[in-house]
Amino acid sequence: MMPIKSWILRTLRALLRPRMLYGHRHPSGAWLAHTRIGSSTELESPELLDLGDHVFIGHHNFIDASGGLKIGEGTQITNHVSVLTHSSHRALRLMGRDYFGHPQPLGFVRRSTEIGPYCFIGPHSVIMPGTRLGRGVLVRAFSYVDGEFPDYAIVAGQPARVVGDVRQGDAAWVEPHPQIRSTYCGQGWPGR
Repeated sequence: MMPIKSWILRTLRALLRPRMLYGHRHPSGAWLAHTRIGSSTELESPELLDLGDHVFIGHHNFIDASGGLKIGEGTQITNHVSVLTHSSHRALRLMGRDYFGHPQPLGFVRRSTEIGPYCFIGPHSVIMPGTRLGRGVLVRAFSYVDGEFPDYAIVAGQPARVVGDVRQGDAAWVEPHPQIRSTYCGQGWPGR
């Protein structure tokens, strides 16, 4: 027989363990049945989150939609990622205690952020306010992403830079399977 303390700890671990939550209600009222969001992910201002279906957002993420956030269909956000639409670090540094309660703090940034469809955001990455990622962008782990990045870019570093094109690696899969050319990344194989 299992001791009571072991049973309690085992039960608590099972109940508190992060889980994937299936489905998400879009602010328009549409039900996104194929979208999955980790229970330990924090969604700030979900009413301003324009989320596509078939999106995966893993565990221990901070998704800030307070400035407007669009995440396209099929995008995958792994774990320990921050996607931001506002930043106050500069305002706090500049204004100190005067920041708190100020109606328009100097240095405060709020900008909408957009992650295109079929992107992949690697673990421990930060997507800064105002960033725009094109279709099919791959962000490598531990990247600090700030700015605009074209479709199919591989992005890496602090600060992140374009270091490649996902189509080069994908060609090894697309070339021998011509039947997937029409569905590649939701729009068809663009060629190289």
